[in-house]
Amino acid sequence: MHVYRYMVGAAVLALSIGSAACDESLPDITGPTPNLVPTFSSIQSEIFSSGDSSGRAACTQCHNAVGRLFNGLDLSPQVAYANLVGVASRGKVGAVRVIPGDPENSYLIHKLEGRPGITGVRMPQNGPPYLTDGQILVIKRWIELGAPND
Repeated sequence: MHVYRYMVGAAVLALSIGSAACDESLPDITGPTPNLVPTFSSIQSEIFSSGDSSGRAACTQCHNAVGRLFNGLDLSPQVAYANLVGVASRGKVGAVRVIPGDPENSYLIHKLEGRPGITGVRMPQNGPPYLTDGQILVIKRWIELGAPND
């Protein structure tokens, strides 16, 4: 009986947290990138290919076809998806850049958050400013949705 109450309580808590998150508009969460939504095309245009109002530079300033010093991660629009999703990191053995459905184990998220155990430094390398928690949350949501090429 106690287990059942615990499970019902946990479900109610999860639903209330999910509902509360829906009350906040996406532009409020994403801050300096108000047009950012959890799709690859939006992440490409708003994060990888563009800087933002916080002064953060575009990721493609370093991660491009010429940027061979950056572990071969070219985030140019033509090749970014193929270089991220399901691809092993060249900088950290055993890490996968983006694991569809699993943002917590996707190395891209580790690098953007500057988690312990990453190889090198938090991205962007020339930060701060770094991506905001809201911007990272949108990228995590895209990964949770299976990291579609949309």
